[in-house]
Amino acid sequence: MDALTPDLSRARRLVVKIGSALLVDDGGLRADWLRALCDDVALWRGRGTDVVLVSSGSIALGRRVLGLPAAALPLEQAQAAAAVGQIRLARAYEEAFAPHGISTAQVLVTLEDTADRRRYLNSRATMETLLGFGVVPIVNENDTVATDEIRYGDNDRLAAQIAVTIGADQLLLLSDVDGLYTANPKTDPGARHLAVIAHLTPEIEAMGGDPVSGLSKGGMKTKLMAARSAVAGGCAMAIAEGSVMAPLSAVAGGARASWFLPDGDPQAARKRWIFAMKPRGRITVDTGAAKALGEGRSLLPAGVSAISGAFGRGDPVEICDVSGATLARGLARYTRAEADLIRGHRSAEIAQILGYEGRAALVHRDDMVMLSAAPQC
Repeated sequence: MDALTPDLSRARRLVVKIGSALLVDDGGLRADWLRALCDDVALWRGRGTDVVLVSSGSIALGRRVLGLPAAALPLEQAQAAAAVGQIRLARAYEEAFAPHGISTAQVLVTLEDTADRRRYLNSRATMETLLGFGVVPIVNENDTVATDEIRYGDNDRLAAQIAVTIGADQLLLLSDVDGLYTANPKTDPGARHLAVIAHLTPEIEAMGGDPVSGLSKGGMKTKLMAARSAVAGGCAMAIAEGSVMAPLSAVAGGARASWFLPDGDPQAARKRWIFAMKPRGRITVDTGAAKALGEGRSLLPAGVSAISGAFGRGDPVEICDVSGATLARGLARYTRAEADLIRGHRSAEIAQILGYEGRAALVHRDDMVMLSAAPQC
């Protein structure tokens, strides 16, 4: 294995995308393959790795139940097939993980859920909580409600967005191809396999082709789009052929794959993203809160002395000390109106003040970047 190639067995947080053609064939669900995959995931979980699965297959399963053809379906029929197939897909994963004592959760998202900052924070918090409980989330696009304007349209890009959202350090796209080639290997005998891609150049992106499977929506072009999102978020990404039994073990053991190297690490990429956003509000904190922030803690409402600007939940805000020096930038977990109400109060009082349960932090440390050289607000 090349020294530059990431080691899948050492992933801290791993997202695995499973294509429809791997999970479903002409005979229905590939139950033996799914059990072997879940055996692999259990092995990784035993090493302390958080694992999230982004799984296709709901429409492919549902269309069989409804007797729909294998050809492209009208939107309403595709959504009906997804509704029927999704429950079967979730049950299949639940049963395959049961022997390992691993709980699963179904997470359905749309493009809007990751494009909107408020929904993004909700999705991130939910996923973090599930992983904290040792659950393996099974993510899919919410095909039953998504229309073209709010769709990803393929699970390659969805998987990349999930990887960035949860700060994964590795993303594995299991497909019916074993990586990126300089040309289509089925038609060009001179096509070369690329094992490590350090930079996504225009020449690399031009190598993307069309889908090669009747069940899959994403071809190499969508995988390269996913790679661009993943590596920009500090996540290494691999494309590997996944039809073999125990595909994670196969890749970790040196099976052919194409690895895209990340631009830094997930935490650094997230901090750059937060810092680059223009603040929509300003939060002034007292001396005690400023000290706590310097120690790496979250900003609690009790330490807030003043608030200005107009911001919603998930919007970027600037955090200053009483002298006006900028300490940090972060994403607010409350609207300006809510923040005004809970300012100066203990977190335990939030529910009584707002009339509903809220989050303890006004700005969580995971959504905050401290500034080493603080300019004036």
